[in-house]
Amino acid sequence: MHQIADLTSIFERTFYHSHNTRLVKGEHEPIYIPADVKTPYHQIVFAHGFYASALHEIAHWLVAGDKRRLLEDYGYWYCPDGRDKAQQAEFEAVEVKPQAIEWALSVATGFEFNVSVDNLNGEQTCRFDFQARVHKQLLQLLKIGFNPRTTALLKALSEFYNTPWPLNAGLFVWQHPQELSNAV
Repeated sequence: MHQIADLTSIFERTFYHSHNTRLVKGEHEPIYIPADVKTPYHQIVFAHGFYASALHEIAHWLVAGDKRRLLEDYGYWYCPDGRDKAQQAEFEAVEVKPQAIEWALSVATGFEFNVSVDNLNGEQTCRFDFQARVHKQLLQLLKIGFNPRTTALLKALSEFYNTPWPLNAGLFVWQHPQELSNAV
């Protein structure tokens, strides 16, 4: 049901002409590569053809402003897997908004969303606390509205996958497991 070819096609129809950007299946780690003399269009390269990776990398692109989209990987520093507690806290702080948007993209495609703390070989943090922050950000975005690029893609995905549009908070019900255990 969730084919990469469909996602790349929808993305291209929505953004290639207006933003000169393509979604590209990569073989290794994801990366954003701005257009250059060798490749005349911007590339959102996602890992190994994974649908979830594509949604995640699209979310980063949707967050990035005009100037950031002219820089490789939007000009951000990335500390790979194996982060200590302070590095992991910094990673999670910058991942809240992209993962909130990824959650919305997932619902618009009918694809299961899972937060990613992306630190299997490093200091472990509470995944549920991070998910609570992502959920709070998502509800805020639903309240104030997504930027125009995000809205355009969400609408195109909802139309293709025949999912509810417009998105609303009722589609994103989530409760922290600690809150569930306190209710019992």
